[in-house]
Amino acid sequence: MTTVQPPTRPRRDPADTPRTPFSVVDEITRHCLDPHEPETVHIEVHLPGAPDPDRLRTAFVEALRRHPRILMREASGPWYRRRYEWELTPHPDTADVVTFPAPGPDALPRARARALAEAPALSLAPPIRLEAIGNVLVLVVNHTALDGPACLRILATAAELYGGRDNSPATAAAPPRPDAHPQNPTPTPGWAPVARVAAGSAHGRGNGLLVADLPVPRRPRGAPYTVNDQLLVATARMIADWNREHGAPPRPLRITMPVDDRSRGMDMPIGNGTRLVEVPYNDAELQESTHTLLLRTADRTRALKALSRPQLGHGAALLTAPVVPVTVRAALTRGLRRAAAPWTSTTLLSNIGRVPYPLDFGDGAGRATAVWFSAPARMPRGLTVTTASTNGRLHLALRWSTALLGAQDGEHLRDLFEKHLDSTAETGGSV
Repeated sequence: MTTVQPPTRPRRDPADTPRTPFSVVDEITRHCLDPHEPETVHIEVHLPGAPDPDRLRTAFVEALRRHPRILMREASGPWYRRRYEWELTPHPDTADVVTFPAPGPDALPRARARALAEAPALSLAPPIRLEAIGNVLVLVVNHTALDGPACLRILATAAELYGGRDNSPATAAAPPRPDAHPQNPTPTPGWAPVARVAAGSAHGRGNGLLVADLPVPRRPRGAPYTVNDQLLVATARMIADWNREHGAPPRPLRITMPVDDRSRGMDMPIGNGTRLVEVPYNDAELQESTHTLLLRTADRTRALKALSRPQLGHGAALLTAPVVPVTVRAALTRGLRRAAAPWTSTTLLSNIGRVPYPLDFGDGAGRATAVWFSAPARMPRGLTVTTASTNGRLHLALRWSTALLGAQDGEHLRDLFEKHLDSTAETGGSV
C-alpha cells in the first residue's frame, strides 16, 4: 500500500527546515496516488558476498548525507496551499532505513513483494528503504520523490564508502543530444485510441514481477541503431503478438521512453530527473522487416531525444501552475487522467543501459554481478518493461498490474520479448 501520511512524524520548527517545491513530475504523481497500485521503483543489486550489516548501515546513511537532496519529506500544509513542498532534513527520520530481514529460501521473493506493495512514506525522510537479504540489496523508492537513476547514484556512493574503492561512473555525463535528421519522421499522433495490453489471467489489485537474465543483443559494427532501439522493437512486437493472440483489434501503439540527460557524477541532481517521450508505431510498420523497423525506430528516437521540452510536456507544466490550491489541481488532474486513459501510451520501456558504476563494495561483498530495476505498472498501461546491463548481460524486469495480467502471462510475455530481441541481433542487412 502506498503510504502518504503515517500516524506520527518528527516535530521541528518549520523556520529551521529548508523547503523546496515539488517538481512537475512529483506533483502529478502525488495527485494520482492509488493505495492499490503503489508508486514504487524496485532496484535489486546482486553481489558475490554478503555485506557486513554495521558497515553497510553506516555507509548508506553517510551516502544520504553526501547527497542531501534525498533527505526530504513532504511538508504538511493547509488545504488551500498553492504548492506541495519538500522539507530537507539533516539526517534520516527513522533508524530503520537499512534493514536485514531473516534469511531463508523465501526471503528474496518476500522482499520483492514488499517492494511492489509497500511504498516508503512520503512524510518521513528519506522516502526510500534498503533491505539486505544475504548477498542481495533491495532498494525500494517512492517514485513520487525519486527515480531509479538518482537512487543508483546513492548506492554507488554507499559502495565507495563501504569498500574504499573508486565507484566513479565510466562516463561522468550523459552524451549530448544528437542532431535529428530523420528519414522516417515521427508521425503526428492522431485521435485514434491507443492499443492497450490485452487482459490475461487477471486477479485482484497490486503488481506482479518477473525478472530474467538475457544476453545483450548483438549489433553490427557501425549500425545506425542502438541497443535501446532494439529493445523498443522487441517491446513493440511483443505486445503486438500478445494482443493478436488475445483477439484485440490492431491499433496504433505508443511506448513511453524516459530520457535522462543528467550527469552521473557526485553532482548529479537527485529527484525525478527524466523527461518522457513517446515512440509511436502503427500496425503496418510492425509488419516490416526487422532491419527496416530498427532504422525507422532509430530515426524516431534521435528526433525525440533532440527535442527540448518539459519533463511531462507543456500541458503538465500548465496543469501544475500554482494558480489555484493543490487540492483543486489534484481533482482536475485525476479527472483528466481518467478521461485521457484511451490515449495513454500502451506501455513504458525504461532502459537504464549499461550500469555506469562498478557498485564495488570491496573485499567480502565484492562487485555487483547483476542489477534489476522495475517501474510502477499502474493501469491503464498495466505493464512496464525495464532493462539494465552489466558484464554483457541484459537484466530484464517485467512488472504488471494484477488487475490485467497474472504470473503465467508474465512468463509468456518474457518468451515473446526474448524471441523478438533475438531477431534484432542478426548481423545481416535485412532481417
